[in-house]
Amino acid sequence: MSERSPSLEKTAVSGRRPGFGSAMRAEWIKLTSVRSTWWSLFAMVVLGAGLTTVVCAFNAEWLASAEADESPGSFITWGMMVAQLTAVVLGALAVTTEYGTGMIRSTFAAVPSRGRVLAAKAVVLMAVLFVAGTVTALLGYVGGNYFLDREGVGLALEGDVARSMYGSGLFMAGLGLFSAAVAFLVRHTAAAISLVLALVFVVGNMTMLIPGSAGEWITKLMPGNAGSVIATPVAFNPTLLDAWPGFGVFVAQAGVLVLIAWALLRSRDA
Repeated sequence: MSERSPSLEKTAVSGRRPGFGSAMRAEWIKLTSVRSTWWSLFAMVVLGAGLTTVVCAFNAEWLASAEADESPGSFITWGMMVAQLTAVVLGALAVTTEYGTGMIRSTFAAVPSRGRVLAAKAVVLMAVLFVAGTVTALLGYVGGNYFLDREGVGLALEGDVARSMYGSGLFMAGLGLFSAAVAFLVRHTAAAISLVLALVFVVGNMTMLIPGSAGEWITKLMPGNAGSVIATPVAFNPTLLDAWPGFGVFVAQAGVLVLIAWALLRSRDA
Protein backbone atom coordinates (compact mmCIF):
# COMPACT_ATOMS: atom_id res chain seq x y z
CA MET A 1 0.00 0.00 0.00
CA SER A 2 2.89 2.34 -0.56
CA GLU A 3 1.65 3.66 -3.91
CA ARG A 4 -1.45 5.61 -4.82
CA SER A 5 -4.13 3.81 -6.77
CA PRO A 6 -3.93 4.39 -10.56
CA SER A 7 -7.65 5.15 -10.66
CA LEU A 8 -7.27 7.91 -8.06
CA GLU A 9 -4.14 9.24 -9.74
CA LYS A 10 -6.01 9.52 -13.04
CA THR A 11 -8.91 11.30 -11.38
CA ALA A 12 -6.60 13.69 -9.56
CA VAL A 13 -4.75 14.59 -12.79
CA SER A 14 -8.01 15.26 -14.64
CA GLY A 15 -9.23 17.51 -11.82
CA ARG A 16 -12.51 15.62 -11.43
CA ARG A 17 -13.92 14.80 -8.04
CA PRO A 18 -13.53 11.01 -7.64
CA GLY A 19 -16.81 9.13 -7.49
CA PHE A 20 -17.73 6.11 -5.43
CA GLY A 21 -16.75 3.75 -8.27
CA SER A 22 -13.23 5.18 -8.37
CA ALA A 23 -12.95 4.92 -4.60
CA MET A 24 -14.04 1.28 -4.71
CA ARG A 25 -11.53 0.43 -7.45
CA ALA A 26 -8.81 2.06 -5.39
CA GLU A 27 -9.76 0.09 -2.29
CA TRP A 28 -9.87 -3.13 -4.30
CA ILE A 29 -6.34 -2.49 -5.60
CA LYS A 30 -5.05 -1.67 -2.13
CA LEU A 31 -6.66 -4.72 -0.54
CA THR A 32 -5.54 -7.22 -3.18
CA SER A 33 -2.04 -5.88 -3.75
CA VAL A 34 -0.66 -6.79 -0.31
CA ARG A 35 0.40 -10.28 0.75
CA SER A 36 -1.32 -10.06 4.13
CA THR A 37 -4.72 -10.22 2.41
CA TRP A 38 -3.90 -13.43 0.56
CA TRP A 39 -2.28 -15.01 3.62
CA SER A 40 -5.38 -14.16 5.67
CA LEU A 41 -7.71 -15.69 3.08
CA PHE A 42 -5.49 -18.76 2.77
CA ALA A 43 -5.56 -19.17 6.56
CA MET A 44 -9.35 -18.84 6.51
CA VAL A 45 -9.66 -21.73 4.05
CA VAL A 46 -7.15 -23.91 5.91
CA LEU A 47 -8.70 -23.29 9.32
CA GLY A 48 -12.32 -23.15 8.26
CA ALA A 49 -12.52 -26.01 5.76
CA GLY A 50 -9.60 -28.03 7.14
CA LEU A 51 -10.70 -28.09 10.76
CA THR A 52 -14.32 -28.84 9.82
CA THR A 53 -13.16 -31.84 7.81
CA VAL A 54 -10.86 -33.09 10.57
CA VAL A 55 -13.44 -32.63 13.34
CA CYS A 56 -16.13 -34.40 11.33
CA ALA A 57 -13.74 -37.23 10.49
CA PHE A 58 -12.90 -37.83 14.16
CA ASN A 59 -16.48 -37.49 15.42
CA ALA A 60 -18.51 -39.13 12.65
CA GLU A 61 -18.57 -42.56 14.28
CA TRP A 62 -19.57 -41.10 17.65
CA LEU A 63 -22.28 -38.94 16.03
CA ALA A 64 -23.78 -42.07 14.48
CA SER A 65 -23.83 -43.90 17.82
CA ALA A 66 -26.56 -43.99 20.44
CA GLU A 67 -24.26 -42.17 22.90
CA ALA A 68 -24.09 -39.00 20.82
CA ASP A 69 -25.62 -35.98 22.53
CA GLU A 70 -24.81 -33.53 19.73
CA SER A 71 -26.25 -33.09 16.24
CA PRO A 72 -24.03 -33.50 13.14
CA GLY A 73 -25.20 -30.00 12.26
CA SER A 74 -23.17 -28.62 15.15
CA PHE A 75 -19.99 -29.85 13.48
CA ILE A 76 -20.47 -29.18 9.77
CA THR A 77 -19.21 -25.59 10.08
CA TRP A 78 -17.06 -26.15 13.18
CA GLY A 79 -13.88 -24.79 11.62
CA MET A 80 -15.54 -21.46 10.87
CA MET A 81 -15.47 -20.69 14.60
CA VAL A 82 -11.69 -20.62 14.39
CA ALA A 83 -11.61 -18.99 10.94
CA GLN A 84 -13.28 -15.95 12.54
CA LEU A 85 -9.79 -14.92 13.60
CA THR A 86 -8.73 -14.31 10.01
CA ALA A 87 -11.73 -12.05 9.28
CA VAL A 88 -10.89 -9.95 12.35
CA VAL A 89 -7.25 -9.67 11.31
CA LEU A 90 -8.04 -8.77 7.70
CA GLY A 91 -10.61 -6.17 8.74
CA ALA A 92 -8.11 -4.46 11.00
CA LEU A 93 -5.23 -4.60 8.51
CA ALA A 94 -7.37 -3.12 5.75
CA VAL A 95 -7.46 0.09 7.80
CA THR A 96 -4.41 0.23 10.07
CA THR A 97 -1.87 -0.58 7.34
CA GLU A 98 -2.71 2.74 5.69
CA TYR A 99 -2.35 4.61 8.95
CA GLY A 100 0.92 2.87 9.72
CA THR A 101 2.50 3.77 6.38
CA GLY A 102 0.97 7.25 6.11
CA MET A 103 -0.84 6.20 2.94
CA ILE A 104 -4.11 7.36 4.48
CA ARG A 105 -3.10 10.99 3.84
CA SER A 106 -2.78 10.28 0.11
CA THR A 107 -6.12 8.53 0.16
CA PHE A 108 -7.87 11.49 1.78
CA ALA A 109 -6.08 13.91 -0.54
CA ALA A 110 -7.34 11.99 -3.56
CA VAL A 111 -10.83 11.43 -2.10
CA PRO A 112 -11.68 14.40 0.16
CA SER A 113 -14.97 12.82 1.22
CA ARG A 114 -13.84 10.64 4.11
CA GLY A 115 -17.23 9.02 4.41
CA ARG A 116 -16.85 7.83 0.80
CA VAL A 117 -13.49 6.28 1.66
CA LEU A 118 -14.97 4.47 4.65
CA ALA A 119 -17.96 3.24 2.64
CA ALA A 120 -15.82 2.05 -0.28
CA LYS A 121 -13.42 0.24 2.03
CA ALA A 122 -16.34 -1.39 3.87
CA VAL A 123 -18.07 -2.58 0.68
CA VAL A 124 -14.90 -4.08 -0.83
CA LEU A 125 -13.85 -5.72 2.43
CA MET A 126 -17.28 -7.22 3.07
CA ALA A 127 -17.61 -8.49 -0.50
CA VAL A 128 -14.25 -10.27 -0.33
CA LEU A 129 -14.99 -11.79 3.08
CA PHE A 130 -18.51 -12.86 2.11
CA VAL A 131 -17.26 -14.75 -0.94
CA ALA A 132 -14.27 -16.22 0.92
CA GLY A 133 -16.37 -17.21 3.93
CA THR A 134 -19.07 -18.87 1.84
CA VAL A 135 -16.57 -20.78 -0.30
CA THR A 136 -14.67 -21.90 2.81
CA ALA A 137 -17.86 -23.13 4.48
CA LEU A 138 -18.84 -25.06 1.33
CA LEU A 139 -15.40 -26.68 1.13
CA GLY A 140 -15.71 -27.68 4.79
CA TYR A 141 -19.17 -29.09 4.12
CA VAL A 142 -17.91 -31.21 1.23
CA GLY A 143 -14.97 -32.52 3.27
CA GLY A 144 -16.82 -33.03 6.54
CA ASN A 145 -19.98 -34.45 5.05
CA TYR A 146 -17.95 -37.13 3.25
CA PHE A 147 -17.12 -38.67 6.64
CA LEU A 148 -20.62 -38.12 8.03
CA ASP A 149 -22.13 -39.82 4.98
CA ARG A 150 -19.95 -42.88 5.51
CA GLU A 151 -21.53 -43.31 8.94
CA GLY A 152 -25.05 -42.67 7.69
CA VAL A 153 -25.49 -39.26 9.31
CA GLY A 154 -24.73 -37.04 6.32
CA LEU A 155 -26.51 -33.72 5.89
CA ALA A 156 -28.30 -32.54 2.74
CA LEU A 157 -27.35 -29.09 1.46
CA GLU A 158 -30.74 -27.55 2.16
CA GLY A 159 -32.63 -25.72 4.86
CA ASP A 160 -30.53 -24.65 7.83
CA VAL A 161 -27.46 -26.37 6.40
CA ALA A 162 -27.64 -24.26 3.22
CA ARG A 163 -28.30 -21.17 5.33
CA SER A 164 -25.18 -21.86 7.38
CA MET A 165 -23.07 -21.83 4.21
CA TYR A 166 -23.94 -18.30 3.09
CA GLY A 167 -24.49 -17.43 6.75
CA SER A 168 -20.79 -18.14 7.31
CA GLY A 169 -20.01 -15.65 4.55
CA LEU A 170 -22.34 -13.08 6.08
CA PHE A 171 -20.78 -13.51 9.52
CA MET A 172 -17.24 -13.20 8.13
CA ALA A 173 -18.25 -10.02 6.27
CA GLY A 174 -19.84 -8.63 9.43
CA LEU A 175 -16.77 -9.45 11.52
CA GLY A 176 -14.54 -7.74 8.96
CA LEU A 177 -16.70 -4.61 9.09
CA PHE A 178 -16.80 -4.70 12.90
CA SER A 179 -13.02 -5.00 13.05
CA ALA A 180 -12.47 -2.27 10.45
CA ALA A 181 -14.70 0.13 12.40
CA VAL A 182 -12.69 -0.51 15.57
CA ALA A 183 -9.49 -0.03 13.56
CA PHE A 184 -10.69 3.40 12.39
CA LEU A 185 -11.29 4.29 16.04
CA VAL A 186 -7.93 3.17 17.49
CA ARG A 187 -5.70 3.38 14.34
CA HIS A 188 -3.39 0.66 15.61
CA THR A 189 -3.23 -2.91 14.36
CA ALA A 190 -2.48 -4.74 17.60
CA ALA A 191 -4.95 -2.65 19.58
CA ALA A 192 -7.77 -3.17 17.07
CA ILE A 193 -7.25 -6.92 16.80
CA SER A 194 -6.88 -7.34 20.56
CA LEU A 195 -10.03 -5.36 21.32
CA VAL A 196 -12.19 -7.25 18.84
CA LEU A 197 -10.85 -10.68 19.79
CA ALA A 198 -11.33 -9.92 23.48
CA LEU A 199 -14.90 -8.76 22.91
CA VAL A 200 -15.89 -11.59 20.56
CA PHE A 201 -14.09 -14.55 22.14
CA VAL A 202 -13.26 -13.71 25.76
CA VAL A 203 -15.92 -11.35 27.11
CA GLY A 204 -18.65 -13.11 25.15
CA ASN A 205 -17.89 -16.36 26.98
CA MET A 206 -17.26 -14.78 30.38
CA THR A 207 -20.74 -13.23 30.46
CA MET A 208 -22.14 -16.75 30.87
CA LEU A 209 -20.82 -16.57 34.45
CA ILE A 210 -23.24 -13.75 35.28
CA PRO A 211 -26.15 -15.34 37.19
CA GLY A 212 -29.81 -14.97 36.40
CA SER A 213 -31.76 -13.74 33.42
CA ALA A 214 -29.57 -10.63 33.14
CA GLY A 215 -26.51 -12.76 32.47
CA GLU A 216 -28.47 -14.88 29.99
CA TRP A 217 -29.53 -11.85 27.97
CA ILE A 218 -26.13 -10.20 28.09
CA THR A 219 -24.65 -13.43 26.73
CA LYS A 220 -27.24 -13.54 23.94
CA LEU A 221 -26.50 -9.95 22.91
CA MET A 222 -22.70 -10.12 22.85
CA PRO A 223 -21.51 -9.56 19.25
CA GLY A 224 -19.82 -12.91 18.71
CA ASN A 225 -22.66 -14.88 20.27
CA ALA A 226 -25.41 -13.01 18.45
CA GLY A 227 -23.76 -13.09 15.04
CA SER A 228 -22.27 -16.58 14.99
CA VAL A 229 -25.55 -18.52 15.17
CA ILE A 230 -26.25 -17.78 11.50
CA ALA A 231 -23.07 -19.66 10.57
CA THR A 232 -24.14 -23.05 11.95
CA PRO A 233 -27.21 -25.25 11.32
CA VAL A 234 -27.44 -26.16 15.00
CA ALA A 235 -25.93 -23.90 17.67
CA PHE A 236 -23.83 -25.49 20.41
CA ASN A 237 -25.57 -23.20 22.90
CA PRO A 238 -29.36 -23.59 22.52
CA THR A 239 -30.06 -20.54 24.71
CA LEU A 240 -28.69 -18.07 22.15
CA LEU A 241 -30.90 -16.01 19.84
CA ASP A 242 -32.20 -17.58 16.63
CA ALA A 243 -30.08 -17.16 13.51
CA TRP A 244 -31.64 -14.14 11.82
CA PRO A 245 -32.63 -12.14 14.95
CA GLY A 246 -29.13 -12.72 16.31
CA PHE A 247 -27.51 -11.61 13.08
CA GLY A 248 -29.75 -8.53 13.06
CA VAL A 249 -28.46 -7.60 16.53
CA PHE A 250 -24.88 -8.11 15.35
CA VAL A 251 -25.41 -5.95 12.24
CA ALA A 252 -26.93 -3.20 14.38
CA GLN A 253 -23.90 -3.27 16.71
CA ALA A 254 -21.48 -3.10 13.76
CA GLY A 255 -23.54 -0.27 12.27
CA VAL A 256 -23.29 1.78 15.46
CA LEU A 257 -19.51 1.33 15.46
CA VAL A 258 -19.32 2.40 11.80
CA LEU A 259 -21.33 5.56 12.54
CA ILE A 260 -19.02 6.43 15.45
CA ALA A 261 -15.98 5.77 13.25
CA TRP A 262 -17.44 7.99 10.50
CA ALA A 263 -18.10 10.84 12.94
CA LEU A 264 -14.57 10.70 14.35
CA LEU A 265 -13.04 10.28 10.90
CA ARG A 266 -14.57 13.60 9.83
CA SER A 267 -13.33 15.47 12.89
CA ARG A 268 -9.84 14.04 13.47
CA ASP A 269 -6.64 14.72 11.59
CA ALA A 270 -5.28 11.94 9.40
